[in-house]
Amino acid sequence: MNAFIRASCALFAALTLAPAWAAGLEESINRLQAEWAQIKYRQPADRQEKAFEALSKEAAAVRAENPERAEADIWYAIIVASEAGAKGGLGALSLVKDARAALEQALARNPDALQGSAYTSLGSLYYQVPGWPISFGDKDKARELLNKALAINPNGIDSNFFMGDFLYRTGEYEKARVALEAALQAPARPARQLADEGRRKEIEVLLAKVKEKLR
Repeated sequence: MNAFIRASCALFAALTLAPAWAAGLEESINRLQAEWAQIKYRQPADRQEKAFEALSKEAAAVRAENPERAEADIWYAIIVASEAGAKGGLGALSLVKDARAALEQALARNPDALQGSAYTSLGSLYYQVPGWPISFGDKDKARELLNKALAINPNGIDSNFFMGDFLYRTGEYEKARVALEAALQAPARPARQLADEGRRKEIEVLLAKVKEKLR
């Protein structure tokens, strides 16, 4: 459960903003992204839960100010999922369900928002949380959602990373290797240097595990 959203969460700090956004929302999302990356990749693990809890309140305010925007739903979900990952255990399940609901709302509003990242984030939740009766985990649903994410963003670092992680967990090691190597080739994201650096380190660690399995 901890591992679940730590990465997942990590999902997701990787998203590109559409130029049509209102300046206020774009600035708010940029701030949330930057603070998320600082907590995820610079804060000690034992301080992350409180930091993400505080940031989730900021994200909730941004969401309330932009009630029709999928982008605000997505980043709220990413931060809440990160909080759940830092918290761990059964106590995190309500946070995970909250994140799922926000991502489902984002998909209903605009499935292409942030290059389909709601599909990526939701897919990562479905393969990392426990299944019934504890929670909603479902590997078939995860595969479906991750494939939809890749259809929208085939060269993205997160879409490929989470597919690679999923395939590693399901024992599809050669396919996982291909996805992870594609993730490493993803183009840099503007103003997302820290998030990109952190994600690439995660990819390299996982890719080493995959290659060990293929020996």
